[in-house]
Amino acid sequence: KAVNFLYTYYSNYNTEASVSGLTGGPLEHSYQLVQFHCHWGKCHSSGSEHMVDGKGFAGELHLVHWNVDLYNSVEEALASSKGVAVIGIFFQIGRHNDELGKITDILHEITQKGEECSLPKKVDPSAFIPESHDYWTYEGSLTTPPCYESVTWILFKRPIEVSEEQIEKFKVLHSSNLKAYVNGEPVVGKVTENCRPVQPLNGRIIREAPY
Repeated sequence: KAVNFLYTYYSNYNTEASVSGLTGGPLEHSYQLVQFHCHWGKCHSSGSEHMVDGKGFAGELHLVHWNVDLYNSVEEALASSKGVAVIGIFFQIGRHNDELGKITDILHEITQKGEECSLPKKVDPSAFIPESHDYWTYEGSLTTPPCYESVTWILFKRPIEVSEEQIEKFKVLHSSNLKAYVNGEPVVGKVTENCRPVQPLNGRIIREAPY
């Protein structure tokens, strides 16, 4: 089955605290952006957490929103029905992505867990949205533990282009959980991939928009 496309994404930079929100499409409530993150892999065909007809992509961006109509906190929403809406956007190797570059250009400053730095330029989440708004949607789960079944996924069909250099910059990051030993001393390894393997549908219905 399909759903009509009715999608509104807004970014409000008129206040000190920027607010980005999501409404419409398959969503019955209003959702607010809480964080976004990327997934990547060892090669440029295996970094995405979704596959299309058996094909993977170089990476996948997740814009994570929580339901501000029904719940009082992000923590409550994450564990609750209809609590989360995640926009998934595929990465395809191509031209340099200027918006993503605001992040990848400073990753060398925060290679270790716990390190922080300020963004020299404000990132506009809406700039990641592909020009074509065709998408798939389904009810699923978070892809990281505890994998709550609380997510309405909105997965755009058309990928956005990022450069090979930008994907490689993600791999300068280190993980405190992936360790090797040099001369008997533990050495934190680099995050060469952080994507969850594709899971069975388990009877889930995938819809698409537009018709």
